[in-house]
Amino acid sequence: MPAADPHNSDSAESPPRITTRLPFPPVSKSHILHCSYAYWHALYRSITPKARVIPLTPAFLDYLREDGIVLPDDNADEQPPWDDSDSGVYSEDREGEEDDDDDDALLDPSVHFRDTHLLIKEEIASLGGRIAPKLNWSAPRDATWIAANSMACRTPSDIYLLLKSSDFITHDLEHAFDDCIDDEQPEQATLDSSISSTEPAPKTIDDIQYTLVLRKWLELNPSLEFRCFVRQRTLIAMTQRDLNHFDFLFPMADQLRDLTQVFFDERLKTTFPDPNFVFDVYIPPPHKRIWLIDINPWAPRTDPLLFSWLELLRLPLASGSLQVLPDTSDARVDENGTETDEDDAAAELPPFLPELRLVKRDDPEAYGFTTPQYSAHKLPKEVVDASLGGPGPLREFADRWKEMLAQTQQQQEQEDDEEDVGGGAGVVT
Repeated sequence: MPAADPHNSDSAESPPRITTRLPFPPVSKSHILHCSYAYWHALYRSITPKARVIPLTPAFLDYLREDGIVLPDDNADEQPPWDDSDSGVYSEDREGEEDDDDDDALLDPSVHFRDTHLLIKEEIASLGGRIAPKLNWSAPRDATWIAANSMACRTPSDIYLLLKSSDFITHDLEHAFDDCIDDEQPEQATLDSSISSTEPAPKTIDDIQYTLVLRKWLELNPSLEFRCFVRQRTLIAMTQRDLNHFDFLFPMADQLRDLTQVFFDERLKTTFPDPNFVFDVYIPPPHKRIWLIDINPWAPRTDPLLFSWLELLRLPLASGSLQVLPDTSDARVDENGTETDEDDAAAELPPFLPELRLVKRDDPEAYGFTTPQYSAHKLPKEVVDASLGGPGPLREFADRWKEMLAQTQQQQEQEDDEEDVGGGAGVVT
């Protein structure tokens, strides 16, 4: 008997292939831009909650990127009621006017973007006095711990505090095009010719037109928010956004799924420019209308919630495992001996239905969220990174932190001693 040839694939079994990365299609920069609020809101304004979109100036973006948080005084007057600069009265303080201007900029950063600041004030009032802010893609949900655990903002300073405290906003500003590819050709016109654009797509972060979105504050029931996944223009899956168990959702599951399917078919399927995307909806009582809340990229940065991305990427688009196989004959015989056309057999396949996942009472997800949401964002990034490495790295970080505190305290004591020595060198008369 001849020996098996190790190079022959028929005689030697190849080791199983292990997937080390998700089989995502390349994410283009144009796809990320299509998921920007200002882009899709213009298409679907009639099915979204009331909102205002404010273009942001470079000065405002510089303020968001600056370290530290300095907030303007929202109660300060817009203009002083009277100014003695033209009164003819000389004041020695005028000599330091330039220095005073610099100090004013430190106390009130809005002097650098006064028009934007005043417009934000006006739009808050026009939306009823309370709004929820977001940038192009993200809302500062991870920063609500600094604002009484609420996204509701009544003043520009409330907005600035959330934006400057949020890691999600930082991602929008610094990492919007991470892991993206350039579009190989000019952006194609969308299926709706009225929204086509001939403007060149931005290539870098600096080319993006950032906007501040002010959404009218609404008391949404989180149990009625759902995330929906679209692949190849097919609604393939839905999931709760609030990962807690709600008994009342289960009898309504078919109604919610059917309503969302109709909404997708009529509103989004042929109007959104990309075949793959994720959208969030809100279905308020009496559950006969749907509000579009957000559109997210088909990319790993979007949270799949009760699904995994591997499931979503491999979920078959056909109903179950039924497929119509090619046949050389024009007709075939069924179990009763009757000839049937292949087209008729295909028509008998049940329609594809998206899978809706809800948190069941005994699911681990129903008990795994006792930790406050986004709690990792309430700590410095260095602390979170160290904790992920186990007790060793965390202990090293704690030791370094103690050394830094000891050095800072020692330096402060030395400065205090020098001040005491300098203060006692006065002249006695």
